[in-house]
Amino acid sequence: MPKLIACLLDQGWFAVLARIVLTFAFWGSGLAKLINFQEGVAEMAMFNLPQPVLMNVLTIITQLGGSLLIIVNRWTWLGAGALAVFTALTIPLVHHFWTMQGPDAIKAFHTAGEHVTVIGGLMIVAILSRYTGGAGNGAQR
Repeated sequence: MPKLIACLLDQGWFAVLARIVLTFAFWGSGLAKLINFQEGVAEMAMFNLPQPVLMNVLTIITQLGGSLLIIVNRWTWLGAGALAVFTALTIPLVHHFWTMQGPDAIKAFHTAGEHVTVIGGLMIVAILSRYTGGAGNGAQR
């Protein structure tokens, strides 16, 4: 590995930046649902989820709470796990490509595939957190 890359990867700020970037979609969505609460409720209703107000609140808590745990590298496994389960659940609830036709099915399939990739990234951040010394991460010494 080139020295410059190794030096960059060893920087604490770079690890924080990576965790911020990894969670961007979640905290961005959570903030949008919090700031425009009624729009978040409407989104939940659009996907025929029960109790849209409660679902919006739970989504905000999951997205912002999970992101925060990852970004600060505390109980990272919990934040990554919550976001991974949340992301996995969106596939059958929102991106159910197998029930669609034409361009909508293709778009939902690609989105579901991207979600699986994000879940992989969350798995990796949980694994790496074991070795970075964050509280509650079970750091190996």
